[in-house]
Amino acid sequence: METLTLLAIDDDQTVLQSLKLALGEDWRLVGSNSPTSIPEGFFHAAFVDMHLTGNLERAEGLDVIKKLRERDSRLEIVAMSGDLDRDLMEKCLKAGATRFLAKPLSLEEIRITLSKIEALILLQNAANRHPDQKYFWIGQGPASQNVRRQIAFLRGENGPILIEGESGTGKEVAAHLIHIQEPHKPMVTLNVAAVPENLFEAELFGHTKGAFTGADKAKIGLAEAAHGGDLFLDEVEALPMHLQAKLLRFLESGEIRRVGANESTKVNVRVIAASNRNLEDMVKKGEFREDLLWRLNGKKITLPPLRERKEDIQEIADWFLALERGRKKDLSSEAITCFKEYNWPGNIRELRRVCEQLDLISPLPVIQAEDVLSLIRPQQAVAPMENIDLTEGLNPVVEKFEAQVILGCLKKLNDVDEAARVLKVSRSNLYKKIKDLDIDWRPA
Repeated sequence: METLTLLAIDDDQTVLQSLKLALGEDWRLVGSNSPTSIPEGFFHAAFVDMHLTGNLERAEGLDVIKKLRERDSRLEIVAMSGDLDRDLMEKCLKAGATRFLAKPLSLEEIRITLSKIEALILLQNAANRHPDQKYFWIGQGPASQNVRRQIAFLRGENGPILIEGESGTGKEVAAHLIHIQEPHKPMVTLNVAAVPENLFEAELFGHTKGAFTGADKAKIGLAEAAHGGDLFLDEVEALPMHLQAKLLRFLESGEIRRVGANESTKVNVRVIAASNRNLEDMVKKGEFREDLLWRLNGKKITLPPLRERKEDIQEIADWFLALERGRKKDLSSEAITCFKEYNWPGNIRELRRVCEQLDLISPLPVIQAEDVLSLIRPQQAVAPMENIDLTEGLNPVVEKFEAQVILGCLKKLNDVDEAARVLKVSRSNLYKKIKDLDIDWRPA
C-alpha cells in the first residue's frame, strides 16, 4: 500500500507527538501549529484542533476545516477539542469535518480512527481496479461516498451488523466489503429465504447423526463453520417468528447446539444480516421480533436505491458493458439520458440485466436511445380487469384481480425478488400466492 500522509494542525506539541507515536509504518505526519499557515500538498486525512490560539471563545479550527474542504472534497477531516459543546460539534460537521474526537486523545483512539480512514481510502481506490475484482462499490456521487464511509468505519467492529436496502441495491456487495477489511478470516453465507423452514436450524447450527430422518452422519452448521469470521444472513426478514427466537439466543450467548445434541458449543462469529424490507415496519406489523431488531440494529447501514444515485448510473452501466468481453459497446448521450430518466424499480440488478441485453440487441457499437427504450420504456404493470365476472362474488373477483396484478408485475420485471419488492410483500409470501392462485408464469 502507498504511504499515506496525515496533516495535523494543533498548537499543542504533546498532541502532535501523540499522533506521531500512533502512526503506523504506512503513514507519515505533516504538522503545523498555526491556523494561518496550512501546509500545501495532498493529504489523505487531517486532524484539526478547534482552539489554535488558546482562546476558548474562538474556534479558529472551523476556518481551517472550511479551507481544507475547499481544497479537497474527499479529504477525511477529524476535528479535535476538549470543549464538547454540542453547538461547536455541529459547526464542525457543517464546516466539513467527518468526525469529532474529544481531547485528550488516547493512542488507541487515534489508531482506531486512522485504521478506519485507511479502510475508506482502500475502498475509494478499489473503483480503479480491474473488472475481475469481484466486490467493490462503484460510483463517486455523495450517496456512494457515504456508503463507503459507513463500510470503512465498521472495520474492526464486533457485534452484529444490519444492512437494509431494496432488492438489488448491493447488500451482498456491502457485506463482502465489510468482511474483506478483516484479512484471513472466513466468511459463510446463508440465504435465509432459500432454506426450508424445517431445515433452517440444522443448516445454521448443525446436527448429530440420527437427529432426524436422513441425518446419516453428523454435520457442522454454518455458524460453526464461520468461527473466527463472519456469518452473512441474507434476507433475514424471511425468518419465521419461532426461528427468530433461536437466532436471538445465538446472538446473545454466542452458543450453538446441534440438532439432536445435549451440549452447547461456544463460537466466535460476527453476524452480518441483510434485509430488503424495513424491519422496524415489520416489527410494527408483528412480523419481526422487536428484541431481535434491537440486537441487529446496533450497527446499521441503509443502502440507497439506484433512483437516488442517478449521478452514478453511467459509471455503473459502463462497468457492466465492459464486462462483456469482445463486444465492448458505449452508450450515446441520448441513451444515458434515458437511463437517468428511468426509475429502476429493480435497482442495480435490473440495470445489469438491461446492459447485458443491450450488448446483445444493439446493432451499432454505440447504443442508441431507441435500443434502451425497447427494454425500459414505462409499461403498465397491472393488467386491466378483463375476463372477470363480477357476478361471481367478491372473494373470487378479488382473487382473480390479485392474480392479474401479480402476473402483470412478474411479466414486467421478470424477477420474483423485484416483483416482491414492488408489491411490498415478502418473497416467500409471493411464491405462496403464485402457487395458491395458480399463476402460470415462467421467467424469460
